[in-house]
Amino acid sequence: MIPEPGDANRDVNVTETFPEQTDDELSEKKLKQIEADDQAIQTIFLGLPEDIYAAVD
Repeated sequence: MIPEPGDANRDVNVTETFPEQTDDELSEKKLKQIEADDQAIQTIFLGLPEDIYAAVD
């Protein structure tokens, strides 16, 4: 059944959240993965044409 807008009795799905971790709490492997992901994103941005990069930034 599709709920109608304004229906006070409809179920609201809420995704599970996770507590934020500091760098001290992350494992060395996980920290390296995050750094590699950040580097990959930067590499992708460097390959984009200037007008697209400006729109993303």
